[in-house]
Amino acid sequence: MTSPLVASIVHGPEDGASPLVFDSPHSGMVWPPDFETCASRASILSTWDAWVDDLWSGARSIGAPLVAAHFPRAYIDANRARTDLDEAIVEHGWPEPLEPTAYCQRGMGLIRRLALPDEPMYTTRLTHAAVKHRITAYYQPYRDAVASLLDRAAERHGVACLVDCHSMKSRGNRMNVDSGAARPDVVVSDREGTTADPALTAWLAAFLSERGYLVQVNDPYKGGDLVRTFGHPDRRRHAVQVEINRACYMDETAVVRNEGFERVRADLTALVVALDHHVRDTMRVSPA
Repeated sequence: MTSPLVASIVHGPEDGASPLVFDSPHSGMVWPPDFETCASRASILSTWDAWVDDLWSGARSIGAPLVAAHFPRAYIDANRARTDLDEAIVEHGWPEPLEPTAYCQRGMGLIRRLALPDEPMYTTRLTHAAVKHRITAYYQPYRDAVASLLDRAAERHGVACLVDCHSMKSRGNRMNVDSGAARPDVVVSDREGTTADPALTAWLAAFLSERGYLVQVNDPYKGGDLVRTFGHPDRRRHAVQVEINRACYMDETAVVRNEGFERVRADLTALVVALDHHVRDTMRVSPA
């Protein structure tokens, strides 16, 4: 079994053979030794992007790497900024400047305060050392792995595209901006056209729509901190976030794959292949 101290696993080549890089920051469910939470395991599982790294495993077919988190998002969230921390969960406060977002205020910051509405993660505050350990041993190595792979892709091709892969509950809960609302099959996000060429985002949405999925763009998700950090279209670095409705591929209550899993995986593999060709054809990719 892989050590729980491994921050992430890179599936596929790391040599920049493709201008695409994929990452799945919430697909881990190996609990670090110091993850002591009062939340139920069922509640922690509800935060898990179950099998998302498997759904996107077709990335290897085009020579693109996929970085998959090994640790749970509920332990520390690689898709939040380091400053997006709720000081109330840290013993004696936090000595560095913080910029908590609306997500953090709803209990879903860098380190979660709530597992689900009204269900706290901890009965006592975390020490400064404990929080620092999560950042240095898990969060930062994951982010560094993504950054390194994007650098290699950009160096080889003159352009790099990150596809940040996620899943979403079929309905929002009270911690979400769309509480109680039914969600589409797919949400493609680029923080309102700021992290990727809007034409790329539109192409992704159109491809999935043609495959029969109900797709929305930047609604209800705008894109998290990974695409904000790595998406700089003016520097030929593009980053999009793709959320797949869990009901399309799993039973959300039993947390098992359903009959739709293979179809979704096949469609995403087709997307990966077509996207690689699209980027090479439209973004003046340098010869490898």
